[in-house]
Amino acid sequence: MSGPLYQAKAEFFKMLAHPARIRVLELLAQRDHQVAEMLPEVNIEPAHLSQQLSVLRKAGLVTSRREGAAVVYSLATPQLAELLAVSRAFLSQVLSGQVGLLAELRATTDPRLDQP
Repeated sequence: MSGPLYQAKAEFFKMLAHPARIRVLELLAQRDHQVAEMLPEVNIEPAHLSQQLSVLRKAGLVTSRREGAAVVYSLATPQLAELLAVSRAFLSQVLSGQVGLLAELRATTDPRLDQP
């Protein structure tokens, strides 16, 4: 067992553990974006978006290039889009299992117990 390898993996997933960063990566998985295009989609303050983009850039997950006065961001590797797709499929499967469990719970619970 390689401690440093698992530590690096844990740090990678911790870095992803922010809703704005996930949303930015999802947008960039679709196509390259300018900051102004991402702002309404991510729904955070411009300074906060810049901070999150900086974290992603430092981690090597996104790249940026200047096009005139605009800065355009893109995913550093297409494997990130694959990671997001796999995580979405996994989450969908987990949540659909929970919906089934909720339906079973409701079907077997005494309705009088569900009242406030």
